[in-house]
Amino acid sequence: MSTKIGVVGLGYVGLTLTAALADKGFTVYGADVSPAVLDALSHGRPHIFEPGIEDVFAAHLGKSIHVAADLPKDTVDVAVISVSTPVDNMTHRPNLANLAAAARVVAGSCRPDTLVVVRSTVPVGTSRRVVLPELQAVWGERVRLVMAPERTIQGQALRELVELPQVVGGLDDESLAAGIEFFNGLARTVVPVSGLETAELVKLSNNCHTDLIYAFGNEIALIAERHGLDPLEVIRATNVDYPRPDLAKPGYVGGGCLSKDPYIMIDSAGDRRPFLVGKARQLNEYLPIHVGETVVRMLVEARGRSLGARLAVLGWAYKGWPATDDMRGTPIEPMMRVFSAAGVTVLGHDPMVTDDVIRQYGGEPVSLDKAFTEADAVLIINDHPDYRALRVPEVLGATPPAFVYDSWRVLDGDAVMAAGVRYAGLGYLPPAPTGPGDDGGAVGAVAGAGASAAGAVSA
Repeated sequence: MSTKIGVVGLGYVGLTLTAALADKGFTVYGADVSPAVLDALSHGRPHIFEPGIEDVFAAHLGKSIHVAADLPKDTVDVAVISVSTPVDNMTHRPNLANLAAAARVVAGSCRPDTLVVVRSTVPVGTSRRVVLPELQAVWGERVRLVMAPERTIQGQALRELVELPQVVGGLDDESLAAGIEFFNGLARTVVPVSGLETAELVKLSNNCHTDLIYAFGNEIALIAERHGLDPLEVIRATNVDYPRPDLAKPGYVGGGCLSKDPYIMIDSAGDRRPFLVGKARQLNEYLPIHVGETVVRMLVEARGRSLGARLAVLGWAYKGWPATDDMRGTPIEPMMRVFSAAGVTVLGHDPMVTDDVIRQYGGEPVSLDKAFTEADAVLIINDHPDYRALRVPEVLGATPPAFVYDSWRVLDGDAVMAAGVRYAGLGYLPPAPTGPGDDGGAVGAVAGAGASAAGAVSA
């Protein structure tokens, strides 16, 4: 079995794979172009939060985990390419320059019999069109190449790398056999597919389907809002003992994968653009803007103005559970443009995100207790456990905000309205209570029933 593995690119995909492989007894040589990343990892400080990573590095760094700017010459049996494939913010076209550069690094550092694994998310046909020629330019026809997409969720990556099936597509039979042997040393199940392109489309299919089903939940929320209905009540009733697939609850859809992979799928379709993928992405990208505009309108209704109003925003990472500090695809980014244009001062809190990052996005860091006592309104964006654990009577205090917009409905809506504070959520805009002690009648009961029903949308 191959025991020496090179990993080119130590972002989220490469770092988690490095840790999982080391934990399985492989010797891993990680390479990255970022001096800051290499410095942090060489001192045992992973630059990305993921449960278990720090412990693995503490146990294996310098023994079976080595990090450097380059792969060691003619050493590794398997070279995994896990570099980023970003999508241009304006054109939405994928940039494959990192991938081509990584393939050249592998070709120049490794032997021709090295198994090369493409782990990055790419348009269909990219492994054959971009990676293969770079390898052949140095090695000739002696290339063993597979595509094996990464499909883990943040917060559970080390477990899922072992438990989730690993899909492997090869350039040829020899490549596929080598890829199966390698991943059998990591995962419980390996799923061989007929070629590189099939494996590439598997990854895109997984993530774009997720984007689609979340978009439908968001569509229901927007329609429910127009009619004064509770989308969580609608979705719960729809799903009760009904044999067709459950509907997803509404929620923000972000992260490094779901915010870009639909565009890679669209690019894969060429001139025949997909009917659904782009529309679903458009809806999911619109949702934070819609919420930002709704919150500004509620501030005007409550305070007579938005200019100078103070809004406390809880949850800046793109999701709260499993907990992460990842800001890629975070809903606060488009929201901040709305708040800035309206003259709103934004206070920020997130258990996982540093004060410096909150400032970089335009917020003023605030403690959790002061968020509810020093702001005109509170907006909860993600469902971190710290927010789910909040006790409403205690946090509202003597000077409560005018309203709480609880995107995930993690608070006790009845208790919020009983304190005379308006309570709202995604697709859910009941009127403000007339005063303390008035829970809004039937609307309050619906809010309380739905408070624990929302779950985190994550990538």
